Amino acid sequence: MCDRRRSAHLEKILVLGYGNADRQDDGAAWHVLNRLARRLGLEAPPSPHEGLEAAQELQVNGRTVFIQLLFALQLSPEMGETLAEFDRVCFVDAHTGSVPEEIHHEKLQSAFQASPFTHHLTPAACLEISAALYGRCPDAALLSIRGYEFGFTTSLSPRTEKLVDQAAGQLHSWIEHNRF
Repeated sequence: MCDRRRSAHLEKILVLGYGNADRQDDGAAWHVLNRLARRLGLEAPPSPHEGLEAAQELQVNGRTVFIQLLFALQLSPEMGETLAEFDRVCFVDAHTGSVPEEIHHEKLQSAFQASPFTHHLTPAACLEISAALYGRCPDAALLSIRGYEFGFTTSLSPRTEKLVDQAAGQLHSWIEHNRF
């Protein structure tokens, strides 16, 4: 069970993208976060190999919020501590054709999810770790963008590249209004 009580403090928002930026569309989240950073006026590196971690207080709809953008290769149990520090988080990832929408978003709940792979952790499981170990987890959402090609390059396929601006716009709306 997540404790989501908010105090009268500055709202803290995390946008956490993950994927392998060297495997073409699997790195779509890096491109979406990079585009979002530019929309928000945050410094964004020109290459996925430089990572992406940007944070700043910004004015959003007449209120000041703290926004952090973070990109990682994969989710890890240690991220539970980071999640506990935020009021809201949006996980950003690529998806394959098993999800019908080109850009998919959903509200998330914390939940333990077993995986046969030791290197695979879901956003719901990260939230559950945050709740179990730190006594709180943020309101959470997932935004995933359709990947079409997964070759060995940092460039997106043309079809996924066309979705990046739209996904960054939807994330910007989520930051402003807490909905997609």
